[in-house]
Amino acid sequence: MSTPSSPAPMDAATAATFAGAFHRIVDNMETVVQGKRQALTDALICLIAGGHLLVEDVPGVGKTTLAKALAASFGAPLGRIQFTPDLLPADVTGVSVWNRSTSQFEFRPGPVFAGLVLADEINRASPKTQSALLEAMAEQQVTIDSTTHRLPSPFMVIATQNPIEQEGTYPLPESQLDRFEMKISMGYPARDAELAILDTHAVSGVVDDLGAVANVDDINRLGGLAAAVDLEPALRAYLVDIAEATRRHPSVQLGMSPRATLSLQRVARVRAAADGRGFVLPDDVKSVVNAVVAHRLVLQPEAVLTGTDPAEVLVDVMNAVPAPRDRA
Repeated sequence: MSTPSSPAPMDAATAATFAGAFHRIVDNMETVVQGKRQALTDALICLIAGGHLLVEDVPGVGKTTLAKALAASFGAPLGRIQFTPDLLPADVTGVSVWNRSTSQFEFRPGPVFAGLVLADEINRASPKTQSALLEAMAEQQVTIDSTTHRLPSPFMVIATQNPIEQEGTYPLPESQLDRFEMKISMGYPARDAELAILDTHAVSGVVDDLGAVANVDDINRLGGLAAAVDLEPALRAYLVDIAEATRRHPSVQLGMSPRATLSLQRVARVRAAADGRGFVLPDDVKSVVNAVVAHRLVLQPEAVLTGTDPAEVLVDVMNAVPAPRDRA
């Protein structure tokens, strides 16, 4: 039986080309989302890594604008779903409708079939409706009436939720949280950035007028190139050591899953390529570990009662796990 061959290692010229294309997209997004370059960078890293993004923050800080800017920057359709308590799974995935003229059922795809899906206020829908995204996020497909429909590539769910207002919401289950490659927050802008926002967004429609600087094929190509970023055996062991340390931590009830370890590997590779390198450094792992791992950790009830935060636990883990020597 033949085994799949590994992609050829990324050389310096290819890494430089990757970084140029990456930052061109981020620069384009930053023209309408000022002062949030790190959030824009994380969103693009998540897209290229083939993952899904959870953005948790208070209203009005640019969560929806980020999603719109990302979709516009590579000319992808944006399927927006406003999650409400009365939303049904068929409103997300689509439904089969009887066509009287042909005497057959016809499938009408839902908004999940867009290349980029904005799941707005995802925690306001019932668990049954939230679960409609599980297969799509994990397998890039939707099964309806025993028929499997493939989703486009790239496919990404950007979900938003408000951490303050909890009335009428349903907490995301661990199975769904584990399907989000990264979780980020926008935060309030700095003073200079907010002054720039007043100028840029003085009129409506700024995001709608944002032009594309890449296309869908470019995103798929960047994803393929990122898979060729070198990850030495010592760094692979480092990722596994981090995962095992989260599972052994006394404050953690449920640590990193193998899916989380794979996510950390993919995101670290894209992070390295975005910096113009064809190999991963320990610092690449450290720079993304909080966004990739913290939201997946389930703490012990005693730790929750004492106000322990998953990010604090992750700091303990990273301090306890020795990193391999940086590659020159």
